[in-house]
Amino acid sequence: MRIYLDHNAGSPLRPQVKHAVVEALDLSANGSSIYQEGRKAKGLIERARQSVAEMVGATPSGVTFTGGGSEANATVLQPKLLEKGKPRAVDRLLVSATEHDSVLKGGSFASEQIEIIPVDKNGVVDLVWLSDRLAKAQSDDECVLVAVMLANNETGVRQPVEAIGALVADTGSYFLCDAIQGPGKLSVDINEIGAHFLTLSAHKLGGPQGVGAIVRRTESYAFQPLIRGGGQESFGRAGTENISAIHGFGVVAQMIAEEASSSERLATMRDAMEQGLNGVVVLGSDAVRLPNTSCVAVPGLTAETMLISLDLQGFAVSSGSACSSGKVGLSHVLTAMGVEPDIAHGAMRISLGWNTTEEDVKQFTEAFNKMTATLSPNQRETAA
Repeated sequence: MRIYLDHNAGSPLRPQVKHAVVEALDLSANGSSIYQEGRKAKGLIERARQSVAEMVGATPSGVTFTGGGSEANATVLQPKLLEKGKPRAVDRLLVSATEHDSVLKGGSFASEQIEIIPVDKNGVVDLVWLSDRLAKAQSDDECVLVAVMLANNETGVRQPVEAIGALVADTGSYFLCDAIQGPGKLSVDINEIGAHFLTLSAHKLGGPQGVGAIVRRTESYAFQPLIRGGGQESFGRAGTENISAIHGFGVVAQMIAEEASSSERLATMRDAMEQGLNGVVVLGSDAVRLPNTSCVAVPGLTAETMLISLDLQGFAVSSGSACSSGKVGLSHVLTAMGVEPDIAHGAMRISLGWNTTEEDVKQFTEAFNKMTATLSPNQRETAA
């Protein structure tokens, strides 16, 4: 039996959600149709909208469903947003150096409009730099969009998003928070964060793949649709809605909103695992992290060697972002943190989730230690 420890890449579909998705597949009607079948399909969408909104402290009218988290980010990352129904040009995009690629590439912004917010050795954004840059933008009468994620998908390091929200609010600019790694691991409230826009993805929660959402804190702020055509999603995203996936998103969102927080359970298992792993460097360990995430390296061993060995033993873990798999090169996240190349080459991520047990963690720890005791630096290339 295999043990899955890569929940930050995608959490396995929860049984209750799978059942709901399969039931919804029997609805063949278009959610935009006004007859009974269409109204029933529309009802599933609206109930899902309510559940997703409640999960992050928003109102249903502020939720727009998308085809995933990357699409949600790309939709907001445009050099023109809407404020009180009127277009407003955005002159600059400020993104942290450790953002997900869907944000780091800047969406529709030209390269000369994008500036990188530096981070410290743990990957936490430099608030002094950001404060100074926002003050300069305000004095130059520039409108800025700040894009900083709630927590990093590779290291689990949590950003001081509440402080960022306060800084942005004082300057009259905008704040996009990619919160995709947050729900199900820690409490997320768009009002406490102070973001104008929040992005989410269902499959990180144990929901279906291929569905995400943009959440607006108030109706005063909006975005122009990336996909234009029909009037679906209140003209926020054209195209026939993926009713079964959206329904699944709503079911998992309701589960997370209602269930007791799993943060303590995940953190206890994660901490026990890190203490039991021999000879590892834990990256980002001096910062506040997601309770489920460990990014570790063994000096002298490459991630590829370890991942293959662990895969053969029945464990699914990863190196870096799942969206960057198959690419050669160091993680941009670890590079921005100033991690030495020999350590960065050996970095792997273990991320626990809703179905992880203490026995899973125990078995992984034993297998990991056996592997590192067997693989010497001189053997790592032949083992790969």
